[in-house]
Amino acid sequence: MDATYFKSFCLLCYQDNEDGYTQLIRFSDGEHFEEIKEDLDNLIRLGIRLESITTDGQKGILKAIKTSAPDLIVQRCLVHIQRMALIWLTKYPKHVSGQQLRRLVLMLLNIKSHNDRIYWVRSLGEWYGQHREYLNERSVNIQTGRYWYTHKLIRRSYFTIKRALPNMFHYLNNPKIPPTTNGIEGFFSHLKNHLDLHRGLTPRHRVDFIKWYVFLSNKK
Repeated sequence: MDATYFKSFCLLCYQDNEDGYTQLIRFSDGEHFEEIKEDLDNLIRLGIRLESITTDGQKGILKAIKTSAPDLIVQRCLVHIQRMALIWLTKYPKHVSGQQLRRLVLMLLNIKSHNDRIYWVRSLGEWYGQHREYLNERSVNIQTGRYWYTHKLIRRSYFTIKRALPNMFHYLNNPKIPPTTNGIEGFFSHLKNHLDLHRGLTPRHRVDFIKWYVFLSNKK
């Protein structure tokens, strides 16, 4: 599942990875826990068997899954984790810790086996052991006494990965589980390309266009 934003609304989409069939869509103004929980409850009530959900890990989504389907496998999108970490680390990190972590992050999408996973997770742990003191350095405002972590972007990159780690490699146990949301993002890209051909549509007509697009895509 994933969401994409338009000028006047947000489209949430729940899609079967095996055949690309869109099970459910919702038009909203954002990704809200209450709405996502309602969507998952409706999917379950309709008799759709959910084996896993691959998601970017937005807090409202994770909370909704935990509430509606606590036993469901949650696969975190590796592309999203990689993309965010690379943004925070920048293209050319100045410190060796950032340079090393960036190399590890770039390896993420090449993890194809449990041996790859074991090597990568061990390398990440060794990296943290080597640079823990650097990550914990703090800067202090002498006048106010307030402090903050000096290297907060590297910390953010590492702890984002660390928090996601338990749900990053389920796809290695089940080849049906997609490791990324690339399939649904490709769907969004094609949808927007078609919609761009009709720039003069009102918001109401844009919503109708999307409904028809999803319906006809499903018929294929």
